[in-house]
Amino acid sequence: MAPGDMAPGDMAPGDMAPGDMALAAFVEPMLAASLGGAATRAGGPLRGGGGSWLFEPKLDGLRCVAVRNGRDVGLWSRNRLSFNERFPELVAELRRLPANNFVLDGEVVALVGGLPSFAALQEGGAGRVVYWVFDLPWLLGRDLRELPVEQRKALLEKAVPESMHLQVVKPLSGDPTALLERACREGWEGLVAKRAGSLYRSGRGGEWVKLKCNCRQEFVIGGFTSPMGARTGFGALLLGYWQDGQLAYAGKVGTGFTEATLRRLFKELLDLETTSSPFAAPVGERGARFVQPRLVAEVAFTNWTPDGRLRHPSFLGLRPDKASSEVVREECVPTPAAR
Repeated sequence: MAPGDMAPGDMAPGDMAPGDMALAAFVEPMLAASLGGAATRAGGPLRGGGGSWLFEPKLDGLRCVAVRNGRDVGLWSRNRLSFNERFPELVAELRRLPANNFVLDGEVVALVGGLPSFAALQEGGAGRVVYWVFDLPWLLGRDLRELPVEQRKALLEKAVPESMHLQVVKPLSGDPTALLERACREGWEGLVAKRAGSLYRSGRGGEWVKLKCNCRQEFVIGGFTSPMGARTGFGALLLGYWQDGQLAYAGKVGTGFTEATLRRLFKELLDLETTSSPFAAPVGERGARFVQPRLVAEVAFTNWTPDGRLRHPSFLGLRPDKASSEVVREECVPTPAAR
């Protein structure tokens, strides 16, 4: 049973939050819109007359909403898939926190050599798993979504003592252009800018924006090609994004796979294989095989070509925390530091 579906009678009296307060429940996450690196420079939307912003590091991991009621702890992806079995150490750590009724919003990251590694997170067992928490929509029976982001973050620092597997994301100080260049140099995915005073609103709006160091985004997997030579499983994934209700073809990616990933992903593709193409237009790839457009892949690339294809793409991993229906094309302008 999901935490948000529990009734007070489902919990032992000793597990109730103080005063039998209202139960915490899953909150649909607040999402960030995409902006290019020029947004931080003079005349950009994050400089000058656009109001003040809080800047935080954008970490390379899986979005995760944590819900606790008494001893019951649930870790959920943004499309409400459970992460409990995948990250039991985080469940145990959250169960030890003093507050026993809350909703946290953050990113699960695998650290290798002190830097986030999405590949290590995919492979499992590699790196130290850390839940980097950046927001607190609910605490001790109170809905905090109507509080300004600064107040929520102040309460978050008091509610979550940091530990080996729990860290609190703190705002960065300094010039936004310099902060973004630092983020790229130090191996972060980029920055997230949050408008000062913003409330917590589920879904994507303009109060939070993300600035990425490199071109990378999620794509829907719509098919695959046959392997060549000694290659295992498949040759390349056929990628797309939703545009006006149709799946537009974005190109194929054939690099970035380990042997284990090729074998594991090929099994998933076979389960979803279909005889008809999910793409709106003919793909034109020799020997193409198609799948139901359910799986989402994270892909890095250098830029878009004039005809709307990915230039030099590389597979980073699957995104079980992202729904296929949410995938759209994102413009990307790498920062000077990234280039």
